[in-house]
This record gives sequence, structure tokens and C-alpha cells, in this order.
Amino acid sequence: MKKSLIRDAIIAQLRAELARQTTAAHLARDEAISEESRAENKYDTHSQEAAYLAEGQARLAGEIEASIAHYTAMPLPDFAPGDVVALGALVELETRGGGAWYFLGPRAGGLELDVARHPVLLLTPQSPLGRQLLGRRAGESVRVPGRASAVEHRIRSVT
Repeated sequence: MKKSLIRDAIIAQLRAELARQTTAAHLARDEAISEESRAENKYDTHSQEAAYLAEGQARLAGEIEASIAHYTAMPLPDFAPGDVVALGALVELETRGGGAWYFLGPRAGGLELDVARHPVLLLTPQSPLGRQLLGRRAGESVRVPGRASAVEHRIRSVT
């Protein structure tokens, strides 16, 4: 699986989310400054709440823009057999049903991608599984958190 396809999928999802957040921020801003939102008494906080919402959505849009910039500029290192997991690694874990793919990136952890008909989960080094994977090699095991308890999985490959 090509890591450039993974990066393209990440950026595409982030751009779609940026468009949604930007639209939501504009709508909330328009609501905050609307004549209809003007306070009717000292207890009417509708416009103030809309302004806070617009500010939060604008801040989130800024974070998404920063994530896009990180992934656009991120080098995609090639990992040789025996190399340790680091940022930019595509890791396959051995599971009961075959294999599960994880990409270790700098931001936007939790994104679920579909790359060449393979599900790939985006992890960051700050996530519990990301912390466990850092510095490990193919053949070593990690404990994947689950609903009932953590399950040991062997690292099948690091690319």
C-alpha cells in the first residue's frame, strides 16, 4: 500500500471537514450579528452564545488547516526490515481476522481511511496505541485496547 495514497486520503478528509467547519463558523457568526439576535433584555444571551460557538468553530477550522499543512509537508520515510516504528510509519498488526493497518501521523488521530479497499486508522504518538508502537519492530507485540480488555497483537510489518 502506498503511503502517498494514505496522505492524499488524509488531506482529502481534512479538507472536507475544513469546509464543513468553515461553513458552520460563518453561519454562527451571521447568527451572532443578526438583528434578530439582538438581546431583548439583560438575560437574553442568544447572540453571545452564537458568538462563542462561532469562535470555537473558527478555532477548530484553524486546527484543521494546521493539520493539512503538517500532512502536506510531511516526508514519507521508507522503513527497511528491522527499522523501528516512527512518525510516517504504516504498521500492520496481526489480528484474528487477518491484519489491521495503522498509519502513525503527527495530528488528526482517529481518522478512519479507506485506501485501496483497506481500512487504515490514523494514530498519533499521543494515543495509547501510538505510544506503544513507537520504537517497536516487526515481530514484537503490543497490547491493543479493547472493549473488555487489552489483547496482544504482533506487529506483522512496518513500511
